[in-house]
Amino acid sequence: MNILITGGTGLIGKALVAKLQPQHQLTVLSRDKEKVTKIFGDSVAAIERLDDLPHLNDFDAVINLAGEPIADKRWSEQQKGIICTSRWGLTEKLVEKIHASSTPPHTFISGSAVGYYGDQQDHPFDETLVVQADDFAQHVCHQWEKIALKGASQHTRVCLLRTGVVLSAEGGALKRMMLPYQLGLGGPIGKGQQYMPWIHIDDMVAAIIHLLDSPALQGPFNCTAPEPVTNKRFSQALASALKRPHLFFVPTVAIKAMMGEASHLLLDSQRALPHALEDSGFKFQHPKVEEAMASLF
Repeated sequence: MNILITGGTGLIGKALVAKLQPQHQLTVLSRDKEKVTKIFGDSVAAIERLDDLPHLNDFDAVINLAGEPIADKRWSEQQKGIICTSRWGLTEKLVEKIHASSTPPHTFISGSAVGYYGDQQDHPFDETLVVQADDFAQHVCHQWEKIALKGASQHTRVCLLRTGVVLSAEGGALKRMMLPYQLGLGGPIGKGQQYMPWIHIDDMVAAIIHLLDSPALQGPFNCTAPEPVTNKRFSQALASALKRPHLFFVPTVAIKAMMGEASHLLLDSQRALPHALEDSGFKFQHPKVEEAMASLF
């Protein structure tokens, strides 16, 4: 297949491109073409502006993973605008290009997150849960998905990736979590009872490829391991994999002081289950957090 990928130099994107590269013709949209070539070599094409493409007739599929990291900075009004624009604006342009194509891509896979659901405490749920957008993270995801779904037609199916915390030793949330553990200061956040939906990077990539290769699939998919765990168990698994103590805890008040409104990302509880993926025949390589952590370190 000829595939256009946005966010191809991000954590998920790099792993995905590396996996697809041997068998497919890939084009990565990036603000830095030289970075794309440096990471992937000359076999992966790079474009810096989507406007350079009048249509998407030449592509069989589009995988949209681009977006400003949501947890890296406090949510000032300016940062909220950057987070929204980086997701909504590009997705809107991709949808416009799909509709401008006489032979549009047959598949549009677009990012989202489990933030779509908000705080669900300890109640398990899957993709059938209907919720209102009550906080900023939910608002971002709801609008992002609404825009992406405009790309659907009799010629193009849309799959939405409601992604949890992606476990990778190469970066992302897990790498930021590692420092206090490496210093022997690791432990749960608050009481540690909030559920954390997580997924190993290998399963994340495999899930995207599964959706790409399954023409009957469409709609939202929770990209989360089948066994969500509490923050306490998650932090214990990380400490064990790093062979570090698990003695301390981060008070809720400290998280709120450091992160402000963005503290919802660490304090909300989401016991998300990947029923749509599993019902479609997808098999997880790393279903348990202890084994997943051990495999990374």
